[in-house]
Amino acid sequence: MENTNTFKVQSTSSNLISLNVTPGHYATSSSHINYYIDMTSLKSRRSEAHAAAKVLAARYAATTIIDTIVCLDGTNVIGAYLADELLNTGILSANLHNTAYIISPEQHSGGQLIFRENYLSMIKGKHVLVLLATATTGKTLQTALECIEYYGGEVVGVSSIFSAADEIHDEQINTIFRTEDIPNYETHSAADCPLCKAGIPIKGIINSHGYSSL
Repeated sequence: MENTNTFKVQSTSSNLISLNVTPGHYATSSSHINYYIDMTSLKSRRSEAHAAAKVLAARYAATTIIDTIVCLDGTNVIGAYLADELLNTGILSANLHNTAYIISPEQHSGGQLIFRENYLSMIKGKHVLVLLATATTGKTLQTALECIEYYGGEVVGVSSIFSAADEIHDEQINTIFRTEDIPNYETHSAADCPLCKAGIPIKGIINSHGYSSL
């Protein structure tokens, strides 16, 4: 999305990690926000995805057991590098060959997450790390946690690129960027959105696939 107001937010952890942020009025499935945070290159470009994985992996203790990484919001590339970094830094896996599974659930139109039968052995009885792009209201994360629990997995950690909270639903969020990194970042329910009340039109819809202008 091209916009002359877009600015870059640089991570203090690595000069390879940055976000392109555009002010405006945007809607997600669970909230209205005043910034669009573009993570396209971070989720797709090798050098940036690898750098993000290194930062996230460094914050886990070497005694943590992680068998499976469940990737949301198109973070599979980061997830693959994260698995390598975790194993390289001494993170244990109970899986055969001491490796980790990298999988993503499917999402129904109603927002329900499911895992197909061929993935069930990678969830049931496994120590699961959840990786997502953003954690704002916690709705997506809560749905993922309930899904993993339903299929018999044990969540041992949550990592995100950007989070508006330190923890959501008793899960500590391991994140690279927080709201204080983005000036005046705000998230509101649709019913209480001050941008809507001020008559500012919604510029676009943001979902797990990215941004769509209206």
